[in-house]
Amino acid sequence: MSEDSIHTEFLVIHTKDKQDKMVKKPLRILVKKSLENYFLHLDDSKRVGNLYQLVLSELERPLLDTIMQYTRGNQTRAASIMGINRSTLRKKLKRYGMN
Repeated sequence: MSEDSIHTEFLVIHTKDKQDKMVKKPLRILVKKSLENYFLHLDDSKRVGNLYQLVLSELERPLLDTIMQYTRGNQTRAASIMGINRSTLRKKLKRYGMN
């Protein structure tokens, strides 16, 4: 699926810049800045070997929480909105203790 066909215009955070103007920051920019900050402050002795899983878990938990609130706990509807199988959703909810 190309980025053009995915509607990401609502995946933004509105913040104020130094001149107190409202600025839209897409989620991908915030994730990138967080990763840059991670690498900037990385201590070789504390390096993790599972960064991919760490980042996914940081995104996945709030996604699951929000989608389950939006669907009022309807797992079938939540799975459909997320584009995943209901059993996959149940597995992910269990992983985060959200069942």
